[in-house]
This record gives sequence, structure tokens and C-alpha cells, in this order.
Amino acid sequence: MRDERPLSHVSRPVLALLAAGLALQIALHAAAPQPRAKAPDLMPPPATPLLRLAGLGEPIALAKILMLQLQAFDYRSGSKIPYKDLDYARVEAWLARILELDPGGQYPLLAASRLYAEVPDEARQRSMLDFVYRQYLLDPNRRWPWLAHATFLTKHRLKDMGLALKYASALQKYTTAKDVPAWAKTMEIFIREDLNELETARVMIGGLLASGRITDRGELKFLDGRLREIEERLKQGAGKKKR
Repeated sequence: MRDERPLSHVSRPVLALLAAGLALQIALHAAAPQPRAKAPDLMPPPATPLLRLAGLGEPIALAKILMLQLQAFDYRSGSKIPYKDLDYARVEAWLARILELDPGGQYPLLAASRLYAEVPDEARQRSMLDFVYRQYLLDPNRRWPWLAHATFLTKHRLKDMGLALKYASALQKYTTAKDVPAWAKTMEIFIREDLNELETARVMIGGLLASGRITDRGELKFLDGRLREIEERLKQGAGKKKR
């Protein structure tokens, strides 16, 4: 049995020295600068096979943990790194790895389209929107909401109608699930209308109405009304040319 003495047996000078040492340690710790995360500290993700091995057969759980860590990166150690200062190539690599672990997960694309794509940096915006587009093509019927949002951002924030048309065309072409709302599938039509491609828009609406893909009465009425408006604009345009 260890020979232990009660605290009362320790002399006062020794207790005072211990107390002073503890106070000094606390003061030094408080005065030392806190470690701060920096944008370059975001390392590239490991290869997918290594991540699967680390996940111990639970890739979806690991994907959720990695997503939380990625999103919290800019708050580590009390620091705050603006999203626009992050290395977006590495952010995209992490998002892609997370989606490989959990292909059905929606949060990585939500973060891509609603957080990382809305920074005040056009190059980073375009990079992240293109990432959303590429990931959409891998699973259109589940990932269409994020490309629809990307289309909206491209049209209204970037003012790039050509790129918006590219995204909207993909939505119309590759999104085939019956539960996808008509507004998502018809974004291309209205962008073409904005581009004054009225004849193309007219043909597309007519084809959509004739296809039977739209069954909601409200949506049918709305599209029929837009078709009539476009046809009227075409007539007015034709009348001006004759004058």
C-alpha cells in the first residue's frame, strides 16, 4: 500500500509554491494565442476506399460526420473563415467524396448550391454551380432541386442566360420522375422566352401540353395561358415586320 500523507502534513511554503505555479500556468495559457484555423488548413480528402475502410461498414454515418466537419471548418478554434477564402477545389473534392459514400444524401448539394455558391466571388460561384450540374447528371431524379436553384442563381445573380439555359435544358431533358413539379421541367421554356426565342418556347409548351406529362389542372391552365401570350407576341412581331 502506498505511503500517503494528508494535505495538512505539507508545509505552507510548499503549498504556496504549488499555488503560485498553478496560477502561473493558468495565466500563460490565457495569454497564449488560440490556435486558429486557416483556409489552407483544409486538406484534400482521402481516397474513397480509405474512407470506406475508416467507416467500418457505415459509409452513410461517416458521410454525415464528414459533412458536419467540413461545414464547421471555418469555426474551428473560435475562428471564422469566409467561405470565399476556402480552396474551392478542395471543398468540391470533399463534397464529391461525401456523395460517393452516401449517394442518396442531399445535404452536400444543398450546401454547394445554397452556401458555397452564394459567395461574393464569381469564379467560385461558377465553380460550385458547375459542380452541382455535374453531380445532378449522375442522379437527375433525386438531385434536380439543386440544379433548379443553380439555374435561378445563374440567371438572376450571374446574369448568364446562356449558362442558365444549359442548366434548364438539362432539367427538362434528364429529369423524368413523375413527382417532379412542372415548374422545374419548364424552366427552359421561360428562359427561352426571356431570350426572345419565342418560336422555340411556343413549340416546347405545345409539345409539353400534348405529351400528357402535365396532369395538374392549375399547371395546365397556366401553361395554356403562357402559350396564348407567346402566340400573341409572335403575331405582333409578324405584324411589325409587314409594315
